Amino acid sequence: MRFLCAPLRNAACAALLAIVGATSAAATGEVNIYSYREPGLINPLLKAFTKETGIKTNVVFATNGLIERLAAEGRNSPADLLLTNESGLLLQAVGAGVTQPVNSTVLDKEIPGSLRDADNHWFGLTKRARVVYASKDRVKQDTITYEELADPKWRGKICIRSGQHTYNVALIASMVAHHGEEYTEKWLSGLKDNLARRPAGGDREGVRDVQAGLCDIAVGNTYYMAAMLKNPDQKGWAEAVRIIFPNAADRGSHVNVSGMAMTANAPNKDNALRLMEYLASPEAQRIYAEANGEYPVVEGVPASDLVKSWGPLKSDPLPLTKIAALRKKASELVDRVQFDQGPTN
Repeated sequence: MRFLCAPLRNAACAALLAIVGATSAAATGEVNIYSYREPGLINPLLKAFTKETGIKTNVVFATNGLIERLAAEGRNSPADLLLTNESGLLLQAVGAGVTQPVNSTVLDKEIPGSLRDADNHWFGLTKRARVVYASKDRVKQDTITYEELADPKWRGKICIRSGQHTYNVALIASMVAHHGEEYTEKWLSGLKDNLARRPAGGDREGVRDVQAGLCDIAVGNTYYMAAMLKNPDQKGWAEAVRIIFPNAADRGSHVNVSGMAMTANAPNKDNALRLMEYLASPEAQRIYAEANGEYPVVEGVPASDLVKSWGPLKSDPLPLTKIAALRKKASELVDRVQFDQGPTN
């Protein structure tokens, strides 16, 4: 397995990729991957795939710009498969015309319909929930709802990242799906009034600020708990909070996915399909979820012991395609209530 040009920053790198593009399209026994997921997270999977099939994997990793690169390369692209760390990028890729539908009885069977594209352009691989990180010292309740985040009892006690971040746009879109635009606008205004500070940083920084006493709860994705526990500088943040799964008693918690899509001009299409089907296998699901602190999407594959220790996850069954259709409206609501300006009092 080769990781090329991480993260694609200079002309020499571009030249190297041009050479790879010229040669890999004609090669056999390999699959070329553009990945938004960090090499360390997918390396175990790709090694296991090569060991089982003999097919080599070549990976280009970048934190951004891969979809734009695919569009610019067009028919000359060497890429066969796109791996993303969330569904927003998958939707962007489809919109850019750089993916193709995949017909696979394996993927149809293993990947739930709510976690894949209706036209089979993309498929979820792992799940994460958007949860509440609550202070162990200052928050006594063990249940909560997303709706409750707008309750004045939380005034000045909530930390969250930008409302325009893709994770929050998806959550807000799910609220629109469940409650409608008018309710969601009022809810978003109430949540804004309850913020301890202007939306900033990432999910981990929210947990940091809970530990520091700036806020009592933070909104974040589940896998950040695993990431913080592995980081000596952040372990104390994680140990100061506990995870509460919102709406566990009713519709379930909002979930998002990491995922995959076959590129529109995949030169090694058969090998790409073999890798996609492998990633939906129980073995790969276990490896992937363990490495990322996420939940498998394939039914019957257990989460890791650490993930299970956070408590049971009841997932909101709302299809991601329905959320996708409401993302633009959700983003507009964020701007309308001037959410990222933070609380006004």
